[in-house]
Amino acid sequence: MSGAGWVKIVGVGPGPASWTTPEADAVVAGATDLVGYGPYLDRVETAGQRRHASDNREELDRAAHALDMAADGARVAVISGGDPGIFAMAAAVLEALEGGEPGRWDGVGVGVVPGLSALQAVAARAGAPLGNDFCAISLSDNLKPWALIEHRLRLAAEADFAIALYNPISRARPWQLGAALELLRAVRAPATPVVLGTAVGRGEKERVVTTTLAEAAPEQADMSTLLIIGASTTRRITAPDGSERVYTPRWHEGLS
Repeated sequence: MSGAGWVKIVGVGPGPASWTTPEADAVVAGATDLVGYGPYLDRVETAGQRRHASDNREELDRAAHALDMAADGARVAVISGGDPGIFAMAAAVLEALEGGEPGRWDGVGVGVVPGLSALQAVAARAGAPLGNDFCAISLSDNLKPWALIEHRLRLAAEADFAIALYNPISRARPWQLGAALELLRAVRAPATPVVLGTAVGRGEKERVVTTTLAEAAPEQADMSTLLIIGASTTRRITAPDGSERVYTPRWHEGLS
């Protein structure tokens, strides 16, 4: 191949193929190379594209590899779960671009293809817990200090945002979720609704639990769980079919 190609960071959503956008499918179909974390690549149907799988902790190396291939003329789709701009590969590719040697990737086109995010999927399963102002916070301290995470959590709780918590727990980080819940309990009411969505969209693995801040426990979550902590106005109601729904009204009377 000769001449510069392109890199497009593609969000394939958190679950089934039906949640991937037609634009994302078209980009993957038009790529010569697919780059990404192995389990994400396994969710993409291919038709002869070269696959370049790597560990989930090698994001900058993965981004540079994609850009190098594009500089040689390849059309590279960087596969990202959920939406690539939310705690995912779009920022890693742009970070690699900023830190690269001048001229190394001249002429390479770079684009971002949006996808359905995990917070949208979990919220939809529960009802509409993100119906008013909300924020998203990752509990992973791999790339930022835990003290900063605590600071942001406390301020978000005091500002009465609904809060989506990404990366709540893992074998390497078994204690952070418990610490986060204790911090939130110092600010929010015990009856605050909490939604735990695990593997949403992944068939039999899916589990969605609605509980309260007082009763939420780290044991209810794993690496594929996203939590939504309600605001002071978030409500739990019973739908006509008898199922429970959680929603945050679009109005807010202000802080007490």
